[in-house]
Amino acid sequence: MSLNPQYENIGKAFVQQYYAIFDDPPNRANVINFYDATNSFMTFEGQQIQGATKIIEKIQALSFQNIARVITAVDSQPTFDGGVIVNVLGRLKCDEDPPHSFAQVFLLKPNAGSFFVAHDIFRLNIHNAA
Repeated sequence: MSLNPQYENIGKAFVQQYYAIFDDPPNRANVINFYDATNSFMTFEGQQIQGATKIIEKIQALSFQNIARVITAVDSQPTFDGGVIVNVLGRLKCDEDPPHSFAQVFLLKPNAGSFFVAHDIFRLNIHNAA
């Protein structure tokens, strides 16, 4: 395979679709469709998770119901296997909590004319100065 020349459009379209589903409580469970049963990995606030079933279990175990998100930047790069790495910066507000900045990185791998999330790293940008 080679570099995908549509990497920027793919990254932006993915981010729009992913968060539209994730941020809609009745639809949130459908994010499982972005992940592979065994070949997807997530790091959520330092916790390592593998496989679509475990990833959706983690997402459904989150304590918030409503989420409002503002995307500040979406930066994408092609990978040499036709995939796309996507870096997202933004701010989110869950239920009545104060807003927090966040960063999320996705590695999208090609799969039968589409893509799946092979790697997903999420971290709130909270600095606890000691």
